[in-house]
Amino acid sequence: MTTEELIQEHTQPLLLELEYADDVEAEMLVGETAGHTAIDEQAAARTKKEQILALYDGGTTDIAEIVRHVSARPSYVAQVLQSAGHLTGYFDLYTTTTREQNVYSRFFRNVLSFRTVEASRESVQKIDRLYNYFERLGDRAGQHQAMVLALTGKNRARWSGKSEEAQIFGEWLASH
Repeated sequence: MTTEELIQEHTQPLLLELEYADDVEAEMLVGETAGHTAIDEQAAARTKKEQILALYDGGTTDIAEIVRHVSARPSYVAQVLQSAGHLTGYFDLYTTTTREQNVYSRFFRNVLSFRTVEASRESVQKIDRLYNYFERLGDRAGQHQAMVLALTGKNRARWSGKSEEAQIFGEWLASH
């Protein structure tokens, strides 16, 4: 496949995006004829958190579907459902690292911090100690988990506008 074909393939909208656009367009048409939609009524009556919980309790368990209905980020929907005890096992860049993700989670609990440059340095020192510990044990999966946490710290700091803090994590990653 040529580069041009790859670019052309990746510029086509995803099917989910097309379905979502169709749904929004249909809702707008219904809203124009009826004055407003049922979803608008729900939104006016409840907070997003309440809407998420109501949809889940009503049988909608697919996060993507809930996201479409309430116009929220998947991480927020997952956080609300996790807090309510409805969801386990969902993790992404923005979900908390205090929840057990795997057998290594207990080693890395409360290690990640990028509030300040100094906090980032301390966090990287802790990650490095754990990385070296797993290296001594010959536990490549533990080393990988340390690298994942450093990458998470880098990305979260970067997307929070903390470039100096992100650079600290990035430098550690580059050296490992």
